[in-house]
Amino acid sequence: MTGPLAHQSRPGTTARPDVQRAIDLAAAARPIPGNRITLLQDGPATYPAMLEVIAGATRSLHFENYIIRNDATGRWFAEALMARARAGVAVRVLYDWLGSVATGHRFWRGLRQAGCEVRCFNPPSLFRPLQAVARDHRKLVVADGARAVVGGLCIGDEWAGDPGRAKPPWRDTAVLIEGPASQAIDLAFADVWGLAGPPLDPGELASDVASAGEAAVRVVVGVPGRERAYRVLEYLAAGCRRRLWIVDAYLVPPPRLFDVLALAAGDAVDIRLLVPGSSDLPVIRDLARIGYRDLLRAGIRIFEWQGPMIHAKTMVADGRWTRVGTSNINASSLIGNYELDVVIEDIPLARSMEQQFRLDVARSVEVVRRPRPAPPPLARVMPSQLQPLEPPGSQVARARGTRELQARAVVAVRRLASGAFRSLLGPVSLVLVVVGLVAVGLPTFMGYLFGGLCLWFAATTGLQVWRRRSGE
Repeated sequence: MTGPLAHQSRPGTTARPDVQRAIDLAAAARPIPGNRITLLQDGPATYPAMLEVIAGATRSLHFENYIIRNDATGRWFAEALMARARAGVAVRVLYDWLGSVATGHRFWRGLRQAGCEVRCFNPPSLFRPLQAVARDHRKLVVADGARAVVGGLCIGDEWAGDPGRAKPPWRDTAVLIEGPASQAIDLAFADVWGLAGPPLDPGELASDVASAGEAAVRVVVGVPGRERAYRVLEYLAAGCRRRLWIVDAYLVPPPRLFDVLALAAGDAVDIRLLVPGSSDLPVIRDLARIGYRDLLRAGIRIFEWQGPMIHAKTMVADGRWTRVGTSNINASSLIGNYELDVVIEDIPLARSMEQQFRLDVARSVEVVRRPRPAPPPLARVMPSQLQPLEPPGSQVARARGTRELQARAVVAVRRLASGAFRSLLGPVSLVLVVVGLVAVGLPTFMGYLFGGLCLWFAATTGLQVWRRRSGE
C-alpha cells in the first residue's frame, strides 16, 4: 500500500471513558474534533503530500525536521520552501544540529538568501554541556496553521528511493491532518522555535481554523522529562482489550513499559511488534535483540521486516486507536527528546493501519523460541534459542536434511544473539585499548586532561546552578 488513503470518521461504538480520560491526562491534551485525516505510506506518497502543503501556504509555513540532507530530496524541498518565501510567505525552517550535522552551511545559506528564516536547534556549547543531550526529533510541516503533515520521515534520499536503480524507499508512515488539530501542531512548533531564538510573532499563528472533517485528534507534544508519549503508550497498552500492533524502528522498551506490555499479553491481548531486520543503527537493533527472549516469554510476537530499513513509529489498538509520530519506543525518545505524536480515534483509519501491518508482516519473518537439542533433564534448564520462522510459502520444494536444518539454526542463533556482543563490545574494547595505551605512554598528559575535564565540568554545572537561582 503506497498511495495516500483518506479517511472520514464514521459512527461506531464508543471507546471506554476511563481509557479516554487516562489518555487525555497522559497527553496533556484533549481531543480536537473536526479534522480530516489522510494516511501516507512511504516517501513516494508522503513527500508529494508535504510539497503540496508547502505549495498551498499563503501566509505562514513552518518546517521542522531532525534530518534535512543536502541531497536530491533535500534540494527538492529547499526549492519548494524558497519559492514560497519569494512569494511573500513567512517561511520558518528549524533543523536539529546533530541530526543535520552533515548538511553544510551552503545549503542553509541558500535558504536564507531566498528569504527563509532558518534556525539550528541546540548546537554544542561549552557552557551548556548537559543540555546537548536533548534533541529536536520532530518531523512536521504546517501551512497557515490549517494543514499539517506529521510522521517519521526525515528529508533524504533514503526515504525517496530510486526506481531507476531499483532502490526501494525506506518504509515509513505519516498522516496529513487538515483542520483545527493543525493549529495545535503549529503551537508546538512555535514553542521549540522560541528555544532556538526570539519567539514567533503571535500574529503569525492562526487563531481560528475551520473544521475539515469528523476525526478527533490528540496532539501529544513531547518535551524532555515530561514523559507524555511514554504515558500515552502505557495507557493504550493497559486499556487494550483485543490487539495491539506496534511498528518501531529502534525498539528498546524501558522496564516500566515492558511490564505493561507483558501484563497485557498475559491478559490474552494479541501484541505484535514489527521491527527492522536490518538497521541503519546496528547497535540499537542488537540491543533490541538482546531483549527478544523476555518479550517472547511474555507472549508477545516479534516480526523482523525483510525489506529496506523500516523507520515508522506507529501503534494501532483494538481497531480503533491509531498513534503516528516521531517517538521511538526507547528512553531517548520517550524521556529525553522533543517529539511530536498524534493519537487518533477513528475506526476506518485504524482498519487501514491494521491492513498495512498485515502487508508488512507478510514481508517479515517471525522470531520464535526453540528448545535447544539436549537430553530432557538438561534441556529444561538450558535457555531457549531464538530462530526466525519462515513465513508460509517461502520454503523451497526440496526437503532439507537434519544437518542442514541444524546448520541453519546455528546461523540464526548467532545472527540474533551474538550480533549484539560484536556491535557493543567491539567498539568499547577498541576505545579502552586506546585510552589504556595513552595512559601508560603519557601519564602526565592524561592527568592534565582528566583534571581539565573535571574543572570544565564543575564550572559549567556551577554556572547552570547559578543561572537557575538567579531566575535566568
